Amino acid sequence: MLILKTRVYSQRTQYFIALIAVLLVGSICFPFAGLIGYRAVALILLLVVSLNAILFDILPVMLSALLSALFWNFFFIPPIWYLRIATPEDALMFLMYFVIASINAVLTYKIRQVERNERDQIEKEKAIKLYNTLLSSLSHELRTPIATIIGSLDTLRDQQIKLSTTNHEALYTEIEIASFRLNRQVENLLSISRLEAGFLQPKYDWIDLNELIFKTVKLSKDDGFTHQILVNTQDDIPLAKLDPGLLEHILYNLIHNALQHTPKQSIITIDQTISSTHCIITISDNGSGFPEHEIDKVFEKFYRIANTSVGGTGLGLSIVKGFTEAMNGKIYLKNRKQGGAQFTLEIPCEFSDSLNLEHE
Repeated sequence: MLILKTRVYSQRTQYFIALIAVLLVGSICFPFAGLIGYRAVALILLLVVSLNAILFDILPVMLSALLSALFWNFFFIPPIWYLRIATPEDALMFLMYFVIASINAVLTYKIRQVERNERDQIEKEKAIKLYNTLLSSLSHELRTPIATIIGSLDTLRDQQIKLSTTNHEALYTEIEIASFRLNRQVENLLSISRLEAGFLQPKYDWIDLNELIFKTVKLSKDDGFTHQILVNTQDDIPLAKLDPGLLEHILYNLIHNALQHTPKQSIITIDQTISSTHCIITISDNGSGFPEHEIDKVFEKFYRIANTSVGGTGLGLSIVKGFTEAMNGKIYLKNRKQGGAQFTLEIPCEFSDSLNLEHE
């Protein structure tokens, strides 16, 4: 079923536009009445009423139908300039015009109501599906690190279990990794809430891009992944004016996405360059890439690649896009010819060397 999407007008505006449309079209037809005939004018006015029925509520449409009938009678049906109709045929035509216009208005309005209800139902079902997806993902993503932390702590506290120094360190490492994982999920939930609420405002500051990239890589390695991460940067780049918190979160989510969805032997490469107006960072891997038909969907909230066994809430890349756009930047994704995926991040920013920074 075709769902009509119309602009929402106030009640007063609906009355005004509906009546003005009838008067305007009727006035345009008046000089040509002798050429096209008053019966053709009736069809034109009926079309105007039909368009009003698509756009407006029932009462403005019914009023426009009544006005168009009177307008047609007074200015077009002989004798003109009178509301009196000379022949029974014209009187019947006038009556049928008003009935048809009214029925058309009512039926069109009813169709709009049905389609609006259908659209609301689709949106409700979509919201429920997203809600269930989020609960299902969170129940796994939150329960797993919590269970790891509780289990490791119970083992450490159990005095009957004699643990070597190596075992102690392994348990502490598990607790640390699980804590980072739990914190990442909480951060993603808070971030998506800020994006949805529209409260996100970038806080720009001068930053060293190389330092921020290496810091983010170190945080990603602390999650327990064993992938090889190669970083290619320029040594002589100036400082950039960006939001360090948002950019770090963007890079972390992109790196973590590559770590999570590629085999352990994969290589992740980070390249950083600048133009006169933009900071450009690419993150690529030599994994299996993305299905071509799903590339346009990966930045959608809660979206996960079909038939994947990897966990996740489907929020990471959605947050990447939201944070990037908050800084007026763009994020691109494509599959590499030699295999794997490549994300390209382009963010407009100011650059300053150390001498200029002293005057800030």
